[in-house]
Amino acid sequence: MAKTFAAQVNRLPSDPSLSAALEFLCRVSNSLYNCTTYLARQVYFKEKKYANKFWLATEMKRNPHMKALYTSAAQQTCFSVGEAFKGFKELRKLWFQGELPDEPKAPNYRKSGGRFQLSYPKRWLKLTDKGVRVAMGTACKVWFGLREIFIPFPSNLDWATVKELQIVPRAGYFDAVWVSAADAPEKPELDPNKALSIDQGVDNWLTCTPSDAEAFIIDGKQLKAVNQFYNKQVANIKRDKAQDFWCRLLDRLTTKRNRQMRDAVNKAARQGVNYCVANQIGVVVFGWNKGQKNKANMGRKTNQKFVQIPTAKLKKRISQLCELYGIEFTPQEESYTSKASALDLDVIPVFGAKPEGWKPSGTKPKRGLYKSADGTRINADCNGAWNIGRKANVTGMQCKPASGQLTSPRRLRIWSLRTSRLAEVLKPLTEAGESPVLQSRE
Repeated sequence: MAKTFAAQVNRLPSDPSLSAALEFLCRVSNSLYNCTTYLARQVYFKEKKYANKFWLATEMKRNPHMKALYTSAAQQTCFSVGEAFKGFKELRKLWFQGELPDEPKAPNYRKSGGRFQLSYPKRWLKLTDKGVRVAMGTACKVWFGLREIFIPFPSNLDWATVKELQIVPRAGYFDAVWVSAADAPEKPELDPNKALSIDQGVDNWLTCTPSDAEAFIIDGKQLKAVNQFYNKQVANIKRDKAQDFWCRLLDRLTTKRNRQMRDAVNKAARQGVNYCVANQIGVVVFGWNKGQKNKANMGRKTNQKFVQIPTAKLKKRISQLCELYGIEFTPQEESYTSKASALDLDVIPVFGAKPEGWKPSGTKPKRGLYKSADGTRINADCNGAWNIGRKANVTGMQCKPASGQLTSPRRLRIWSLRTSRLAEVLKPLTEAGESPVLQSRE
């Protein structure tokens, strides 16, 4: 069976001695990262070469920060710099080929005095009765007399499958990220003629229109409210203070908000892909305009709602899950898809190439409503989602949809049902051959 990698995040206990040791190690890792970045930047700017990660690790072996860390962890920090410059090299190739609008910049330094994560391959770890033993560097043994620390190991993981441990600093605490190997899920039987077209927004975060069923919406109002409340708290704390003011309370609020956003991304992506698997949908089309958030100027309030919602991360997560289950994922430029009429099969031009005199057959009487040429009223976002599928030349979406498919989409809220309860709701409906999302409660 094929293997894949999974990461489990566990918050480490607030033990003073453990936290002090991890604080020191992460600060040393940050200093080592900056020293390695300096070397790589000098090689690039003076010799016009891209430093190899193995060469960087070898050159930094006499650095005092590297001696303070265990060798394998210090090498992983150097490798991070090498990987960053490798990505920079690939981006420059794309820029020279005209595939990137802006010239990429060389990787820069991290904030001085900050903290950077640590990575320990499994071969240098040992599971004991006290937890996972993590060895300290030579300098730590001499300076503090500390030879090792112990990280609690989660009971739901199998030590034989663990491949790497990452220590990630957060605001006021540390996370242990356990990277482990897992069996890839069996590829389900999918129909390449069935498609799910997705139009992304704010209130309606994902408007999903299947080619052979009624549309549904993954709600974004809860996410928008979480983000709005976070910004309100930040504004109250920073009132009458300098623009760059920051404190530990803001750190904690930001960390909490980021966790909520990550949770929403994972749940929304899983709901959409689970629907595809349950209904044997083989193609997912995601409406996306590249660089759509760059220099967005829609007003202060609208910018806050639109720019801060992590739709790009959601798109990436859906793409990863589609690859895992063998579903074809296609991003599609979505210009004019909200104006054209899906019921009238309007021609949808490409941005910058609109024919002279082109006009849509339908109109938008009010927000959220679309009226076709014959007066049929449908949901505006569902109309746009269907047109995205048409523009991507997806089989099954080149014909006129039934108006009922796009009229009354059901709204599925991300945090409305617990995972266990959601599974109970989906199971009987899937067995009955019905659409699980359409039948779920509001």
